[in-house]
Amino acid sequence: MELKLLSRAQLVEGSRADVAAARERARLRRLRRLLALLAVVAAWLWWRTITQAPVLPRWVHFGWLGTFGPALLIVVLLGLVLAVPLVGTGRSPHVLYRPGDTGVTLDDVKGSPVLVEEVVKTLNLFLAYRSFREQMGGTPRRAVLFEGPPGTGKTHMAKAMAGEAGVPFLFVSSSAFQSMYYGQTNRRIRAFFRALRRAARAEGGAIGFIEEIDAIGSTRAGMGGRGEGISGVVNELLIQLQSFDSPTAGVRLAGAAIEALNRWLPPGLQLRRRHSSPANVLVIGATNRAADLDPALLRPGRFDRSIYFDLPSRAGRREIIDYYLDRKSHDPGLDDPVRRDALADLTFGYSPVMIEHLLDEALVWALRRGGDQMTWEDLNRAKMTEEIGLPQPVEYTPAERRAIATHEAGHAAVAWLVGKGRRLEVLSIVKRGPALGLLAHTETEERFTRTHSELRALIQIAMGGMAAEEELLGDTTSGVGGDLASATKMAAQMVGSFGMAGSLVSFDAVSLGREANLVAKVLGSDDGRAAVESILEEAKGDARRMVAEHLHIVQALRDALISNDELVGSQITDAIEGAVTAGVVGMP
Repeated sequence: MELKLLSRAQLVEGSRADVAAARERARLRRLRRLLALLAVVAAWLWWRTITQAPVLPRWVHFGWLGTFGPALLIVVLLGLVLAVPLVGTGRSPHVLYRPGDTGVTLDDVKGSPVLVEEVVKTLNLFLAYRSFREQMGGTPRRAVLFEGPPGTGKTHMAKAMAGEAGVPFLFVSSSAFQSMYYGQTNRRIRAFFRALRRAARAEGGAIGFIEEIDAIGSTRAGMGGRGEGISGVVNELLIQLQSFDSPTAGVRLAGAAIEALNRWLPPGLQLRRRHSSPANVLVIGATNRAADLDPALLRPGRFDRSIYFDLPSRAGRREIIDYYLDRKSHDPGLDDPVRRDALADLTFGYSPVMIEHLLDEALVWALRRGGDQMTWEDLNRAKMTEEIGLPQPVEYTPAERRAIATHEAGHAAVAWLVGKGRRLEVLSIVKRGPALGLLAHTETEERFTRTHSELRALIQIAMGGMAAEEELLGDTTSGVGGDLASATKMAAQMVGSFGMAGSLVSFDAVSLGREANLVAKVLGSDDGRAAVESILEEAKGDARRMVAEHLHIVQALRDALISNDELVGSQITDAIEGAVTAGVVGMP
């Protein structure tokens, strides 16, 4: 077979030759063993027949069994009750999925074309392992690490790989290895890898998936103890990742017999020992804390390839939305490409699991209102519930209601005035969680960096609530506390991390202990504190001027909030544009 990397479409037809050949050899080997056993049984029956002896041997009767049998049975049962749990603690805790049991293939992996391409290349090497080793002299990849934030599809991808390869898939959680008995954790790890080798030799290959591998593979630095502690478990894992060349029990037994026979034979007539071929095993470890893994696990020969699962891009989110919406009941209006593009924009920062959960929450909202399919309004309610929390029925006093509406209107007015590519999504004075009101706004374009002016604009938006309170109420409330905390954090980043406040010194390079964050480092310096204070004062002054010059916009938003409690999307911009068009300044 000529070895070459195949595409996704060619994967099924092309690169399974080595695995299929190994599986056929294993099948023929099992048939030969069965035929040998049947031949022995047939010979026994033939011999008993020609000697005219009974086919089955006569049972031997022991008279004392009638007296002591019940007591002996109780003793045996008690022994089993005590022994079976101890024997079971050393078994591998994995769950075996046969080909097709997962119900997932690479066609079900959406939003990550680069990851799928890398996985296809890994599967090519896994399935064509014999050709890669014998024709090219390469060592097949034995272990791959999936790392990335939670919910980005690491387990889903591993199951898709197993479904695509058509080999047994052994799933295990790291916590399942742990046992209350000393030494049993290491024993379970050995049992898992033994089951992997056995399945691989029987089926031509096997994939083992270890969920949250950092629980048993965390770094041994500072662990001076020996035995089954963190150091002992990691040592066992390191050893087992090198165990795929271990001979089978049959090969070891035959080798022992040949070794005993060779003791009696001269050097020229001694028999050669048979060696078993390496098991075709691919181990996949998944973690969202790769930095905590022991460095020895990440060296070549163990987890020698690390694949990072990042949050999907806008195009990836659109693909995921299309995939899940086609499987969930929804209003035909959601089939509009414009709507789906808008939903992809609104889910910036969402993982695939979060997107699916959002759609499920939208179905829950549809069910609550008596519908049988989700609508765009259900999606908006689900998004606010997931990100902000459930609305809480709180009765504000008229003065407090006016103050909260003024505060939030100030945020929205400054956000609209500074622009900077902001999209105003929700403006509310409904209490959700600890927040009495809120302004939800996002960027109109998907960005991964921010400029100096954009960061200053965000700080100005945070100061908009305080500025509106001072202009319209003549006083400030405690509601500005969260705004000041957010603004201080951004200003500290500008000073101590981004070099945007006159100094190029990075406070991220300063180590003050594990609990000291960037804000504490910056504010702990006199110069840093003064720079942060200057940024905040300047931003507040800018926000105060914008509010004073466009007071009619703040008042229009305030009045709309007092009347409706919550404005969503175009309702916010309609209120602003109405105030701009009318040019009317209402009474404060």
